[in-house]
Amino acid sequence: MDKNELCQKIEQIYPDIGQCGIDIRVSFDDDNDRWRVHLKKDNKSLDTFLEPGDAELCMEGRQCVSLGIEISQLKDNIGQ
Repeated sequence: MDKNELCQKIEQIYPDIGQCGIDIRVSFDDDNDRWRVHLKKDNKSLDTFLEPGDAELCMEGRQCVSLGIEISQLKDNIGQ
């Protein structure tokens, strides 16, 4: 899995992220050995981290609970 695949999966789950003006960036944080998901809207931005195992389960279509909860919370907070 690479950052583009994970980013596309997030956009698939939340297709309104790009459409409602929220930019998303995904990168692997080598220092923390986790995926960093960065959301930005206007002058607000938020980061969250996903464990590699959680991201892999989601990419395999088996479980996206952790990813869904994190992205939903970020989206709700950034949209305020």
